[in-house]
Amino acid sequence: MNFGSSYDQGFVRIAACSSRTALAIPPDNAATIIEIVRALDDEAVGLAVFPELCLTGYSIDDLLLNDVVLDATLDAIEMVRAASTDLLPAIVVGAPLRNGNRLFNCAVILHRGRVLGVVPKSYLPNYREFYEKRYFAAAPISSPEHSVIELPGVTGAETVPFGAGMRFQAKDLPDFCFSVEICEDLWVPLPPSTIAAMRGATVLANISGSPITVGRADDRELLC
Repeated sequence: MNFGSSYDQGFVRIAACSSRTALAIPPDNAATIIEIVRALDDEAVGLAVFPELCLTGYSIDDLLLNDVVLDATLDAIEMVRAASTDLLPAIVVGAPLRNGNRLFNCAVILHRGRVLGVVPKSYLPNYREFYEKRYFAAAPISSPEHSVIELPGVTGAETVPFGAGMRFQAKDLPDFCFSVEICEDLWVPLPPSTIAAMRGATVLANISGSPITVGRADDRELLC
């Protein structure tokens, strides 16, 4: 055991990342994410968590339904996947993804050149400034073991596990098991993260984003 290593002491370094977003330009956002993750790799970070819809931007409204943007999102995921091959952190990024004839607000989990899973948002806000049901379908009510998604153009992502409540277990750190949910999922009476914790998750990641509204910065400060 290396006494100076936080990992040998049972801890994991986790980074909550807030990246500058180029609206509706996924490749530029992927490049920004890769740059950040490379810096985090130098700091021995084990998990890098980026915001909801960070590959496109949250506030692009009907452009979320644009095929050019959605195709570019897949290209951006491939960029992050390829870059992750020689990097330590597991990476969580937000992206709009098609599955069948529906569009989902998703968290994509990548590590060491692989897409480990895709977690769709379960609870879609549709009040005040939020209008997600205009664009997205909610996560299907099914076991993630029986759901898959294909990500065309992403190497090795022909059949990726797809569903809410998945847990991702580190092979070399038995106490590091994380789960991911998305924004509004946290605010319901029984969040997906609560169920994941009951099933053994030790780290609960919630990726969030929001449209621009007056006072939003103050609201975020109050949450800190």
